[in-house]
Amino acid sequence: MTITEVSPTAQNESPTKFLWLDITRKCQLECAHCYNSSGPEGDHGSMSQEDWFTLLDQAADAGVSAVQLIGGEVTMHPHGKEIAAHALGLGLQVEVYSNLVHIAPEWWTLLQHEGASLATSYYSASAREHNTMTRRPSHGRTRANIVRALKLGIPLRVGIVSNDKERAAEAEAELRAIGVQRIGIDHIRPYGRGAAEPSPDTSGLCGNCGDGCASIGPNGQVAPCVFSTWMEIGNVQQAPLAAILSGDKMIQATAAIRGDVTMAKCQPDCQPHCVPNNPCDPRCEPNAACRPGTPPSDCQPRN
Repeated sequence: MTITEVSPTAQNESPTKFLWLDITRKCQLECAHCYNSSGPEGDHGSMSQEDWFTLLDQAADAGVSAVQLIGGEVTMHPHGKEIAAHALGLGLQVEVYSNLVHIAPEWWTLLQHEGASLATSYYSASAREHNTMTRRPSHGRTRANIVRALKLGIPLRVGIVSNDKERAAEAEAELRAIGVQRIGIDHIRPYGRGAAEPSPDTSGLCGNCGDGCASIGPNGQVAPCVFSTWMEIGNVQQAPLAAILSGDKMIQATAAIRGDVTMAKCQPDCQPHCVPNNPCDPRCEPNAACRPGTPPSDCQPRN
């Protein structure tokens, strides 16, 4: 199926500035907490390279300024490099979220392009604990490629995912010792393999899903974020992106999320861990609360 072309009048209707391009469910690893249950048996979905190109053209026309390529393992997608390069060619900021188990030379070259950056997850300073989470002997390779990215001067963000505050602190200390500056700490989200119960609900969401952001899945499905994909609001293989983002289903989905997730404990004053009310915390970014690997919070809904 070919992605639908967007009309000129629909292009300027969306306030969305950031998109997750959730391009694949295939991954070398099979992490115990994976939010979309990616793994070696996953696939790349029905979106073709041209579909992703057209989507990116629509996104740029609609005012999107940044995208994150995520999965699954982005570097395993047969057209991942081309998708990233097309986005960079449109002037978009592009973050590639990789497990850093294996990065081909051409990916290193692309990641040094202006506007490109890299993100990864890290689970423990202990190789045994890290490998237990990924279910593969991945720690050494991930750590080595973190070091390589730093040496190449590639902007790097590392998200520590752990429910153990002491272990997370040890991992953060190790990362800072090797030169990583942008570090976030997040708990395991209750989705995919990380869910105790198979039925999804909004209790694990940050409450900002769809607020200037949206997710596009490997089959073209659009959702408020990568963690709320069960709340599909449309499909870019069937309708223009801008029309979906500004449509009734998006409004209804975000309203439902905000109705379920209270922000009562977070006030507009400076609170270092109350995302998005965190202007004094240099580790945080606007709307970063629902991105994998961001800092935890003592406030609802992130506690």
